Amino acid sequence: MINEAIFVLQEGIASAAEIDEGMRLGCNHPIGPLALADLVGLDTLLSVMEVFQRDFGDPKYRPAPLLKEMVSAGMLGRKSGKGFYGY
Repeated sequence: MINEAIFVLQEGIASAAEIDEGMRLGCNHPIGPLALADLVGLDTLLSVMEVFQRDFGDPKYRPAPLLKEMVSAGMLGRKSGKGFYGY
Protein backbone atom coordinates (compact mmCIF):
# COMPACT_ATOMS: atom_id res chain seq x y z
CA MET A 1 0.00 0.00 0.00
CA ILE A 2 2.83 2.40 0.82
CA ASN A 3 4.55 1.78 -2.49
CA GLU A 4 1.24 2.34 -4.33
CA ALA A 5 0.78 5.63 -2.46
CA ILE A 6 4.24 6.71 -3.66
CA PHE A 7 3.24 5.89 -7.25
CA VAL A 8 0.10 8.04 -6.81
CA LEU A 9 2.24 10.94 -5.57
CA GLN A 10 4.81 10.42 -8.34
CA GLU A 11 2.09 10.53 -11.00
CA GLY A 12 0.75 13.80 -9.62
CA ILE A 13 -2.69 12.41 -8.83
CA ALA A 14 -2.68 13.86 -5.31
CA SER A 15 -0.32 15.54 -2.85
CA ALA A 16 1.26 13.67 0.05
CA ALA A 17 -1.13 15.37 2.48
CA GLU A 18 -4.16 14.48 0.33
CA ILE A 19 -3.10 10.84 0.03
CA ASP A 20 -2.54 10.53 3.76
CA GLU A 21 -5.78 12.33 4.63
CA GLY A 22 -7.73 10.12 2.22
CA MET A 23 -6.42 6.96 3.86
CA ARG A 24 -6.98 8.28 7.38
CA LEU A 25 -10.53 9.43 6.70
CA GLY A 26 -11.59 6.90 4.07
CA CYS A 27 -10.02 3.78 5.54
CA ASN A 28 -9.88 4.82 9.20
CA HIS A 29 -6.09 4.34 9.33
CA PRO A 30 -4.42 6.09 12.27
CA ILE A 31 -1.60 7.36 10.03
CA GLY A 32 -1.36 7.84 6.28
CA PRO A 33 0.91 5.63 4.17
CA LEU A 34 3.41 8.36 3.33
CA ALA A 35 3.71 9.55 6.94
CA LEU A 36 4.17 5.89 7.89
CA ALA A 37 6.90 5.53 5.27
CA ASP A 38 8.70 8.52 6.81
CA LEU A 39 8.38 6.94 10.25
CA VAL A 40 9.70 3.54 9.12
CA GLY A 41 12.44 5.03 6.95
CA LEU A 42 12.44 5.25 3.18
CA ASP A 43 15.67 3.27 2.98
CA THR A 44 14.08 0.45 4.97
CA LEU A 45 10.99 0.54 2.77
CA LEU A 46 13.13 0.42 -0.38
CA SER A 47 15.01 -2.62 0.95
CA VAL A 48 11.75 -4.42 1.71
CA MET A 49 10.35 -3.69 -1.75
CA GLU A 50 13.53 -4.94 -3.43
CA VAL A 51 13.37 -8.20 -1.46
CA PHE A 52 9.67 -8.64 -2.31
CA GLN A 53 10.34 -8.06 -6.00
CA ARG A 54 13.32 -10.39 -6.05
CA ASP A 55 11.80 -13.20 -4.01
CA PHE A 56 8.25 -13.13 -5.35
CA GLY A 57 9.34 -12.34 -8.93
CA ASP A 58 6.24 -10.20 -9.39
CA PRO A 59 6.59 -6.78 -11.05
CA LYS A 60 3.83 -5.37 -8.84
CA TYR A 61 6.45 -5.18 -6.10
CA ARG A 62 8.88 -3.02 -8.05
CA PRO A 63 9.84 0.00 -5.97
CA ALA A 64 8.43 3.31 -7.15
CA PRO A 65 11.12 5.32 -8.97
CA LEU A 66 10.37 8.28 -6.69
CA LEU A 67 11.25 6.12 -3.67
CA LYS A 68 14.61 5.23 -5.22
CA GLU A 69 15.29 8.90 -6.05
CA MET A 70 14.48 10.04 -2.55
CA VAL A 71 16.71 7.42 -0.91
CA SER A 72 19.57 8.28 -3.29
CA ALA A 73 19.15 11.94 -2.33
CA GLY A 74 19.41 11.08 1.38
CA MET A 75 15.74 11.83 2.01
CA LEU A 76 15.05 8.97 4.42
CA GLY A 77 12.12 10.36 6.39
CA ARG A 78 12.23 11.26 10.06
CA LYS A 79 15.72 9.86 10.57
CA SER A 80 17.19 12.39 8.10
CA GLY A 81 14.73 15.22 8.77
CA LYS A 82 13.27 15.12 5.25
CA GLY A 83 11.07 12.63 3.45
CA PHE A 84 7.55 13.11 2.18
CA TYR A 85 7.30 15.71 4.94
CA GLY A 86 9.86 17.91 6.68
CA TYR A 87 10.85 17.21 10.30
